[in-house]
Amino acid sequence: MNPISMMQAAGRIKIFQEQHPKAIAFIQSLSENDIREGSVIELKVTTPEGKTSVANIKLTSDDIETFKILKSTGV
Repeated sequence: MNPISMMQAAGRIKIFQEQHPKAIAFIQSLSENDIREGSVIELKVTTPEGKTSVANIKLTSDDIETFKILKSTGV
């Protein structure tokens, strides 16, 4: 990722944090016992028309490392 894209991403993350403080608080409240290899994160999107899409991710050790990096940056 080039430096300009990284700056844009950081700006968008800040906006997301400001607009969705409960989501950020939820992520920050998760302990290492919650986010560990084999845990499953489920994502559900519901459109204004009521259509839903669901996906889940079974966490790997690489995912855990990514979460640690994100958490250490204050995300």
